[in-house]
Amino acid sequence: MMESFITKDGKTMRRGYTTGSCAAAAAKSAALMLLENRRYEKIYLMTPRGIGLNLDVHDIEISEGCVSCAVVKDSGDDPDVTNGMKVYAKVEKTGRTHEIEITGGVGVGIVTKPGLDQPVGNHAINSTPRKMIADELRQVCEDHGYDGGLKVTVSAPEGVELAQKTFNPRLGIVGGISILGTTGIVEPMSDDAVVETIRTELSVRAASGKTSVLLTPGNYGADYIKNELKIDPDLAVTTSNFIGDAFALAAEAGFRYAVLVGHIGKLVKLACGMFNTHSRWGDCRAEIFASHAGMCGASDEVVRKIMDSAMTDDMLSILEKAGLRETVMKSITDKIEFHLSNRHLGQMKAAAVTFSKVTGMLGCTEHSEEILQIVRKEYQV
Repeated sequence: MMESFITKDGKTMRRGYTTGSCAAAAAKSAALMLLENRRYEKIYLMTPRGIGLNLDVHDIEISEGCVSCAVVKDSGDDPDVTNGMKVYAKVEKTGRTHEIEITGGVGVGIVTKPGLDQPVGNHAINSTPRKMIADELRQVCEDHGYDGGLKVTVSAPEGVELAQKTFNPRLGIVGGISILGTTGIVEPMSDDAVVETIRTELSVRAASGKTSVLLTPGNYGADYIKNELKIDPDLAVTTSNFIGDAFALAAEAGFRYAVLVGHIGKLVKLACGMFNTHSRWGDCRAEIFASHAGMCGASDEVVRKIMDSAMTDDMLSILEKAGLRETVMKSITDKIEFHLSNRHLGQMKAAAVTFSKVTGMLGCTEHSEEILQIVRKEYQV
């Protein structure tokens, strides 16, 4: 178990290490055992993050010219379906001088769509893990005076089933998990990891030639997309709270059109320019509704009732009784449009559609219907 901790939102949380670190550590262990003909039941690995790991080595199999072993993935306090999974590396000698060949085996997915870290047809072992493996094995070869080649086959038998619980099927990675990690270390509840997932999904869609993209924060938006817009929600990229990042990454990926569909409880925050909607960064929902209600002629009593409300559906109900719901939502939607149009998105048109589960459609910014039609045409829905 890794004993390295961070403090996040006032909580002490344990770090973990990536599947890439597991693969590199297993490969290093196997190479040492292959060249020394003795067992290594622990291995030291320095990660790109600069944190060293002392890891247990499991399932050691030594034969003539070949060694296989495994390292167990530890995600720390980060929720990850691969936690506890064994990542195997089989290392065997080849006749190719100084060459390190890296490939995948059972449970490591194969890339079938362009736009990912690896080209189509390669196993989904990303660039940093490949470099970690190659660097470790070159050092082992140098230390032991071995000038032949080594072939490394990374596998994760449990990955065949676990991959169905990841984004891999949507990304076009079939047959297993990905071997990932840019730092070698898992930071609990990492914002960077979420943003990187968004970047990857957008990259895959852009590489397929799409000019438009549908975004949604989460399940409420996905349900609305399916039930009201009659579009397959799997076509949408999930932004979570990282709405500003998603729009910026869509523009960076080369999309010309992007439309966000989300519940008013999140999207109302965009009306004050708050494009990371997580509650830890603030909760200005009542203030936005109250200020726009006041601008639209609401009485002091209505404004106070809104400020005393905790849920946006209650705020909408108060406005409905005052005959101001549509007027206030028009004002809020116009302000969302203002902040969208003032983001640095190059030539990309950005739009937003917001709704309530109680009252349905609440507002659309400029270009939203136009972009939805482009999405329907491009994705054939």
